[in-house]
Amino acid sequence: MIKQIEITVTGKVQGVFFRESTKGEASKMGIVGTVKNLPNGNQLFIIAQGEEEKLAQLIGWCHQGPPTAMVEKVEVIDVPTEEGKYKGFIVTR
Repeated sequence: MIKQIEITVTGKVQGVFFRESTKGEASKMGIVGTVKNLPNGNQLFIIAQGEEEKLAQLIGWCHQGPPTAMVEKVEVIDVPTEEGKYKGFIVTR
């Protein structure tokens, strides 16, 4: 079943290629959505849509992120699925 979640990742997550790494991981898993930096300088916001098992894998990956990241917290919220809205996984500014 396709689900949609929002993930907020807090820590040293900006300036460490977290967005591009998230895009790569999500794309490998067949997950669609977006990732962007939040203006406070220490958070990323991800919208991810895909199979529940794959989303769980992405959440697990977010707890570590790329090698230079230092993740302090990962918050996940289930949200209504917007089917057809996302065609791939994109990085937004």
